[in-house]
Amino acid sequence: MSSTTQPLRPPPAASRLGVGPPPVRPTEVIGTERVVCLTFDDGPHPEHTPHLLDILAAHDVRAVFFLQGDRVIEHPELVRRIVAAGHALGNHSMHHDDMGAWAAGRIASDLLETNAVIRHAVPHVRVPYFRAPYGAWGQTPGVATALGMRPMGWRLAVTDWEPPGTDELLRRLIEGVAPGAVVLLHDGGGDRSQTVDAVDRAIPALHADGWRFALPTSADGR
Repeated sequence: MSSTTQPLRPPPAASRLGVGPPPVRPTEVIGTERVVCLTFDDGPHPEHTPHLLDILAAHDVRAVFFLQGDRVIEHPELVRRIVAAGHALGNHSMHHDDMGAWAAGRIASDLLETNAVIRHAVPHVRVPYFRAPYGAWGQTPGVATALGMRPMGWRLAVTDWEPPGTDELLRRLIEGVAPGAVVLLHDGGGDRSQTVDAVDRAIPALHADGWRFALPTSADGR
């Protein structure tokens, strides 16, 4: 090496592979205690959502409802009822499309449109959470976070989109819960009567076993 040759140095961190902030990971648990977070996707539904709201009110439990924009347009009065009952809202896209391969700009447009129709039903309401349809996350976690929403995954899915019977759903709920688990359920997208009935039976059973129900914090810590 000549006296004028400079030794090679590693490139700045920003130019190496894997640069930038770490990827945003959807939240699957909300704590380490015997706490459960119930979440419901694909609504609101004109039959199942009101029945579910009655059950949650009877048990004094709050949940997160991940709303589909086109369903919100059809049933804005149910969104108002969800909010009036003290539940939290999540963005579940306008039309339940698979967003896994979408560009960030297209994702942002969809999420903003969904929030707009939700706020048309309930002006100024907070929409602090987002869940990708089918769990096809792609770039959605980073986009949702930039828009002020916390991406919410799940720790327990009881596969209620393939109804196995109320007793089996109840078993999966009771045996599947873990400390802090976010539970994926559905109040829309099909016949969810088994889900609603299983929730009605699961809540008192879990309460009796020392579990409590809570909402996650949002992206702004509230």
